[in-house]
Amino acid sequence: MNVPGQLDRAELEAGIRSGEIETVMTVFPDLYGRLMGKRMVGRFFLDEIADGAWHACDYLLASDMEMEPTPGFSFTSWESGYGDMRAVPDWTSVRRAAWLEKTVIVMCDLLHEEEDRPIAVSPRSILAAQLAQASEKGIVPHFGSELEFFLFRDSFSSARSKGYADLDLSQAYNEDYHILSGGFAEPVVGGIRRAADASGIPVEFSKGEASPGQHEINLRYAQGMEMADRHVIYKLAAKEVAAQHDSSLTFMAKWHTDHAGNSLHVHMSFMDPEGASLFSGEGDAIPGTQARPSDCFRHAVGGLLQHASALAMLFAPNPNSYKRYVEDTFAPTRVAWSYDNRTVGFRVVGHGAGLRVECRIPGGDANPYLVYAGLLAAALDGLEQKTDPGPLFEGNGYLADHLARVPHTLREAIEAFGASPFPRKAFGPDVVEHLLHFARTELQASERAVTDYERNRYFERI
Repeated sequence: MNVPGQLDRAELEAGIRSGEIETVMTVFPDLYGRLMGKRMVGRFFLDEIADGAWHACDYLLASDMEMEPTPGFSFTSWESGYGDMRAVPDWTSVRRAAWLEKTVIVMCDLLHEEEDRPIAVSPRSILAAQLAQASEKGIVPHFGSELEFFLFRDSFSSARSKGYADLDLSQAYNEDYHILSGGFAEPVVGGIRRAADASGIPVEFSKGEASPGQHEINLRYAQGMEMADRHVIYKLAAKEVAAQHDSSLTFMAKWHTDHAGNSLHVHMSFMDPEGASLFSGEGDAIPGTQARPSDCFRHAVGGLLQHASALAMLFAPNPNSYKRYVEDTFAPTRVAWSYDNRTVGFRVVGHGAGLRVECRIPGGDANPYLVYAGLLAAALDGLEQKTDPGPLFEGNGYLADHLARVPHTLREAIEAFGASPFPRKAFGPDVVEHLLHFARTELQASERAVTDYERNRYFERI
């Protein structure tokens, strides 16, 4: 049963034929999690694309933030001529783009030009491979993304002209849970909430967050690929709705030294094909709670703990990501599991059918397809190896020096990802080398850049 805003093929075709729908956005995520694609006239989509595919240059999976083709990838290069990929519409993903007039959006899977074979390094393919592994074990993974962002009164063009300095935040004080302060931002935040909810992305609520101008809109959880699609489409909608109000917002992990970071808290649960929880058991309860974790839950968490450091590069994909890991800011600095404890990397919450694990390590800048794939691969490995997570941690994780530390630089995370045999086992060597080269390129670009911080500190006084 479709949720409001989702469309099946018959509904899409009827909407185009009647003129209710004029534009079809055909999109796919790149390695940053941005949506790439084309806006198609509805009639052309039906006549030429619906039963086939459209084409995109394969450099889109081998370029940097500035869309510059990046040398060194084995997937594609100047030597191979940067050829085409086929983008095939996923008919389960059609939904209205309610923030735009007479527009729908369709996610696409990427296949090789001459073969009916998924492109392994595509983020959707990376997640699909892990979901297939779970399905073979009778597991239906569900995820929920909690994304934070900062909202500004400046438009995107105004912010750019200011060099992203001296921006006017939407609020002037910490507004965590403040109803009054949230009301001041309601024209934009409410617009985002309504647009997402009307676009087949069910919304639960919005709230002020722990810094001036910081907000969170919570989306309803869903199965793995559907939730990742909701996540990236929501981010697009949020930015476009803000722009429609001459405002701007950012999901970057740490936009300002003096303010909290933007988190991506990911809730994960396993269900069987009939919808029953595989995480809730009938054994002893966690003391002081109603939660009764199953062996499946414990082993899954064991895998998450074992591989968290090796997978940090997927959770924190650029140098700025690691500036979010500041003690006493609700961003985790230690790898442990604990019940309803926001000071560690993995927070156990809920009970019964709602028992789940929340990974607090990723930031708002992370690519959800890669984050979900990493979490799922680690959890499945924990099940296979029957990994014991050890005792639940209790106390202040920021003071627990005996716990493993979340990598604090992208260089450290790259080294951990490359040195561990687990990513190659989980994703295959081609995918691992592609992601490593992508991350190394991002790191090198950062290390070459001269920053405002350096000019302010050294220009006169050194």
